[in-house]
Formats: sequence, structure tokens, C-alpha cells
Amino acid sequence: MAIYLKDVIFEFENHRVIDQVDLNIIEHRVGIIGVNGSGKSTLARLIAGLISPIHGTIKINDIDIYKDRKSALNTVGIIFQNPDHQIIFPTCIEEISFGLIQQGITRYEAEKEALKILKRFGKLHWAEQLAHNLSQGQRHYLCLIAVLAMKPDVIVLDEPYAGLDLPTSLRLKQTLEKLNQQLVMISHDKEILADFDRILWIDNGKIINDGSFENVFPDFEKEMRRRANVSD
Repeated sequence: MAIYLKDVIFEFENHRVIDQVDLNIIEHRVGIIGVNGSGKSTLARLIAGLISPIHGTIKINDIDIYKDRKSALNTVGIIFQNPDHQIIFPTCIEEISFGLIQQGITRYEAEKEALKILKRFGKLHWAEQLAHNLSQGQRHYLCLIAVLAMKPDVIVLDEPYAGLDLPTSLRLKQTLEKLNQQLVMISHDKEILADFDRILWIDNGKIINDGSFENVFPDFEKEMRRRANVSD
């Protein structure tokens, strides 16, 4: 898989959120770090094709995922930090089926596939449950299942562990570790990112450091302590 960004600029209300970013991402697991407001979530949404840059090029495997939404549905999926910003249907089976229907299959076939993936994850009993009756961790898991049902090549995750208790976090980590898809994850969790192939540090809309965990995260921590005026 190859995620390609060339001279990407994005502005919101005359504020430059992403500033001339160039990236070629071929690694299996890539982490994105940075302070709040640095542009992490905007970068994630650009990669997922949810928003369009005002300048530059974004492609995944030569597909313009903003302009070619049909191909994008098979190429990239995104999981938001807050599952309530993602879940739009009452029942779990409806939520999972929706993306499959968007990919072009019938509702009947979509529901069959939804039941299959729920069974695969041991959640068949969720099928007719109301999504809002699930815990936050369970709703996160539902969002992941819905994305995986669509079989995208790339999954973008925006702080997927935020607000989860330890058991749920461990189950999610175990699930993500087994995935073959290319993962791009926003996180500040040192333990989660330690075995990632590449770390991107974004600040004020620019990639200011890019490399292995060992080469990027210690400098990030040092800078965060400096900004917080906290000694080692």
C-alpha cells in the first residue's frame, strides 16, 4: 500500500491547518503524534478522503480518494475518536450494513455479510441491539467491525483508545495487531506506538519529525516537557 501526499494545504476560516505536507507512506503501521490543534485529525480526514485539500495531491494506490468516492469505499476507512460522531443507524446490523450497501451490494447481501462479521468477532448477539445501548468501548468496537466489513486496504484511526477502560483497550490492541490492513493511527500512547514502523510528528500543520519510534518519540517527549516546563 502507498499513501501519497504532495504539497498538501488545507485551510479553515483563513487559518492554515495543514501546511505544504509531503508524505509517501508505505509502512504497515504509522503513528501520528502532536499537541491538540496541531493538525492531526485534519490530516487523518484528508487521508481518508473526507475533506479535500485546497492545494496539492492525495492518493492511495494512485486513487484520488476524495474525487473517486466509489473506489475510496474499497480503499480506506476511518474510525473517529468519538464513536457517536460515526454511528448513524439505530441497530448494529444496520450500522454495519450501511457501508456494504454503499459499496454496491443489496441490503439482503449486506445484512448476511454483517451477520458473518459479527459472528467472526463473537458479537452475533449485537445484531439487533440498539447501538446507543452499548458502552463507549463497545461502540468503538462496533465502528471497527463496520469498517472491517468493508475490507478497506487502509484504516485510519483517530485516538481509538481515548476513553476506553484497560480491558477494552487490551482487546482493541490485540485485534488491531492481527489486522493485515495498513494502519495510520493518531495516538499519544507510548506503549501503543512503540512497535509501529514509523512515527510522524506534526506541529502547526507541518511534519517536523518523521522516522522510527526510537528516533522521534524521545524528542517529542522532551519538547512536551519543555512546553509544560517540567524537568526530566
